[in-house]
Amino acid sequence: MSDLSATAREAPETVAHAVPKPRGRVRWLICALLFAAVVLSYIDRLVLGVLKPQLEVLYGWTNIGYGDITGYFQICYGIGFLLFGWLIDRIGPKAGYMLAMGSWTLGHFAQTLVTSTTGFVIARIPLAFGEAGTYPSALAAASQWFPRKERALAIGIFNAGANVGAVVTPLLISFLVAGLLLDWRWAFIVTGLFNLVWLAAWWRLYHRPADHPRITAEERGWIDAEPALDTGRAGFLRVLRHREAWAYMAGRFLIDPVWWTFLFWLPDFFHSRYGYDLKSFGPPLVVIYILADLGAIAGGWYSSHLLKRGVAAGRARKQAMFVCALFALPVMFAADAGNIWWAVAAIGLACAAHQGFSTNLFALPGDQFPRFGQGTLIGLGGFAGAVGGFLASKSLGLLLDRVGSYGPFFIACGVAYLVALAVFHAINPRYRNVTL
Repeated sequence: MSDLSATAREAPETVAHAVPKPRGRVRWLICALLFAAVVLSYIDRLVLGVLKPQLEVLYGWTNIGYGDITGYFQICYGIGFLLFGWLIDRIGPKAGYMLAMGSWTLGHFAQTLVTSTTGFVIARIPLAFGEAGTYPSALAAASQWFPRKERALAIGIFNAGANVGAVVTPLLISFLVAGLLLDWRWAFIVTGLFNLVWLAAWWRLYHRPADHPRITAEERGWIDAEPALDTGRAGFLRVLRHREAWAYMAGRFLIDPVWWTFLFWLPDFFHSRYGYDLKSFGPPLVVIYILADLGAIAGGWYSSHLLKRGVAAGRARKQAMFVCALFALPVMFAADAGNIWWAVAAIGLACAAHQGFSTNLFALPGDQFPRFGQGTLIGLGGFAGAVGGFLASKSLGLLLDRVGSYGPFFIACGVAYLVALAVFHAINPRYRNVTL
């Protein structure tokens, strides 16, 4: 690729300033569908964590066994991320999301057929592979529908779906299992049915901007002000030749384990540390993930605001990431909080910090790489994050069974974001466009 093509990728941002904001809002309808998909993906992956205190009593699970369930889920998720990152570049986000949610819905229902930790490890393989397609598909759709100035905000909005899913799950499962006194298997059946509704809506409503029947000429012009000038395909080795790819992967490796472990282990933390159960740990989790929701949107808004003021993309993203990293520090003291609500406040700030930080990290593929290589990079980053999550989950299971304390884990969480930003900046100091 010539230097002229690399320069041309920068030009659309200047052109976009001359294009007035459109009347049409189809792109935000697409964003709403992406938001709903992320909500559903997090509901489906979190049902088991909410049920963990009940299932370990019923079936004699250990922390090491539960660590195997979550750890191997993340390994399969990481492998699936590699495959979907490569696949989305070839089949596009519409077909990609259909395949992804179809697979994870199958795995979600399969969990009703098993009771042992080994059985859940096996049943969750298609769930992990399918859910791995969530972010590659969503980020590809955002790159297709949103120009650079709006992309981080759009990513922040659908990324906030993770926290909505985390808020809804304990309340919904508590209502179904503790409130209606249904068998725990109904938690998987009811939540899986929501996926079928979304699949029908996605098939009917999602099209490329050039083909969408409801898009206005003004909205299409707004999107096309940043055209996709690059064509081709990018394999893993081609992407890995660039240090910017390694910066993205390093960031995912260092911060994803924090979020994964919060998702899978917080109900157990509140149960073991404060005696909360299925009927009572819903409100603390709701507060934590509402704060995380605000962090996702605020992180995307802040860097987008800086970009609109003329701040360079690299500086805007890193400045937002630094602010988020500072908000994560108080979580180091969460394990020793005498009152559950002090622990909730510290963990909630850390979850908000993670979501704001990751929103800006997720913007790197769209910022620096041509569109035909973004899915491959997203897959590599997801794999790196899943490997980190596997190591963290296995380590935490061993730590709890042998030491019985979450303290070392929370200390690592507190410093992870400053370390991740330092590594990210060291590898990717100039934040320049990549030519493939």
